[in-house]
Amino acid sequence: MSPHPSSASPTGHWRHLRLERDGGVVTVTFDRPDRLNALTFGAYADLRDLLAELAREGGTRALVLGGAGRGFCSGGDVDEIIGATLAMGAGDLLDFTRMTGQVVRAVREVPFPVIAAVHGIAAGAGAVLALAADFRVVEPSARFAFLFTRVGLAGADMGAAYLLPRLVGLGHATRLLMLGDTIDAVEAERIGLVSEVAEVGGADAAAARLARRLADGPSLAYQQTKALLTAELDMPLGAAVEMDAAAQALLMTSADYAEFHAAFTAKRDPKWEGR
Repeated sequence: MSPHPSSASPTGHWRHLRLERDGGVVTVTFDRPDRLNALTFGAYADLRDLLAELAREGGTRALVLGGAGRGFCSGGDVDEIIGATLAMGAGDLLDFTRMTGQVVRAVREVPFPVIAAVHGIAAGAGAVLALAADFRVVEPSARFAFLFTRVGLAGADMGAAYLLPRLVGLGHATRLLMLGDTIDAVEAERIGLVSEVAEVGGADAAAARLARRLADGPSLAYQQTKALLTAELDMPLGAAVEMDAAAQALLMTSADYAEFHAAFTAKRDPKWEGR
């Protein structure tokens, strides 16, 4: 638990998400298989608040984000979101679009690695959520589509125009965000969008193995690595190496750093404590 807990108690039930915990690994599943896990206003809000709560609690060491049924996530629900936004005013629309961006920012800023386990379609907001994760473990059936221009909106949605060029390069990002074309797992791996290709039906299991490895490893080191990767995206080299120096000096005072030396000397595996 965080050494500075708030007075709010942990949420016992999330209405729009399925949540499982296993020894530091949290699995969050989009659970509307009849709608290809299309997102609703409530699903966005639940994911935003869940990520904040997990970060505040302090017990999560890795998170897996997956989808039930035939696909990962088909994006915003056409009826419950797209149809509803046509009747909303500018203020309410801005509140909504800011909330979707807050979800992506939370995925990038939570102090633990996030793994997207992708099978079937990851479209629109679903593709951006997978993009925001630290790892994308996909099945051969995986398909990615940044569909925003296909519905008459800018391809720069939810931080996609910031994140995608940094992952696959400006040329590939321009093609995907401008045209909204669907790419398969082979193409996604070729351009660098994919971290690992699992066997058919194996994305969840492969993501769980990776999550367990991360949860059992030096979580404080992983936390700082993720934070530095995000923070240094737009820094000049001088500022980046100074930030690296400060982070390394801090981690050299950690129990995990001392534990590595003790384990190496004793010729045993380290027992990481995340502190």
